[in-house]
Amino acid sequence: MTFLFAINPVSGGRDKSDWEEGIRQFFADLPHTVHVLELNGKTDDELVRQQIALHQPDRVVAVGGDGTIKCVGTQLLGTDTVLGILPAGSANGLARELGIPPDIEASLSVLVNGTPKPVDVISINEGDICLHLGDIGLNARVVKHYQDNNWRGMFGYLRAVIKALQTRQLLRVEINLGETCVSRAALMVVLANARMYGTGAVINPDGDMSDGQFEVVIFRRLAIWEILKLFWRYRPFDPRSIEIYPATSISVETRRKAYFQIDGEYRGRINQLKAAIRPGALTILVPPEIAP
Repeated sequence: MTFLFAINPVSGGRDKSDWEEGIRQFFADLPHTVHVLELNGKTDDELVRQQIALHQPDRVVAVGGDGTIKCVGTQLLGTDTVLGILPAGSANGLARELGIPPDIEASLSVLVNGTPKPVDVISINEGDICLHLGDIGLNARVVKHYQDNNWRGMFGYLRAVIKALQTRQLLRVEINLGETCVSRAALMVVLANARMYGTGAVINPDGDMSDGQFEVVIFRRLAIWEILKLFWRYRPFDPRSIEIYPATSISVETRRKAYFQIDGEYRGRINQLKAAIRPGALTILVPPEIAP
């Protein structure tokens, strides 16, 4: 097989030279062809597209965090080429969701011995996609602070959470779920294609990335301590504060513009959003015991 590795040299604030060295050592005695591409953070989409066209790889591997995975995965939507993941970011939410181990040797083994698993993606506003989790409101503001200040790691995330809590506001949202419309005052609204954030906090316990639907998770009024628990660990859901609706397509409107993020990348402020599921649009390598 032919592998193309797309390495983000700055994801997670860590040097990736050990990952590249580990890749070359792992494949040194294997009968596979390996190509390595270093991303630059400016023309990544074009670089990945060009290298795929040049090498025609069987498997394209994202070496980085959720943003890197999304960049690479976007180029593979609707194709037969399989996406591999080496989790080298700060939180690695999607890798955690799919059971991909965090160490180099074990995750490299998944690239060769893993099972291809078709997963759904969420189309956002007809021009973007969400692989993992997108949201408007409180967490999107956290992501903005995290990026604007170039904070790294879990401590940086904690600083961003504390800063966002100082100016938290409730949103007035109208959500059209097709047969159901709901109007709420909410801290945030999450489009969940998965179960948990990269921190390990489970917000959508019954989420399944291959079930042909996503969930809309509405977080209403919560005490500060409950909000902190929300970001770092599973907490029992209080139905008076948190609601979950399954959906295949929705539209959302907010009374005023709200902070918006997709897969850990801040997207600006919006007051309208449309989303629809794309079943099985991307195939990702997962450990054999994870695949159905």
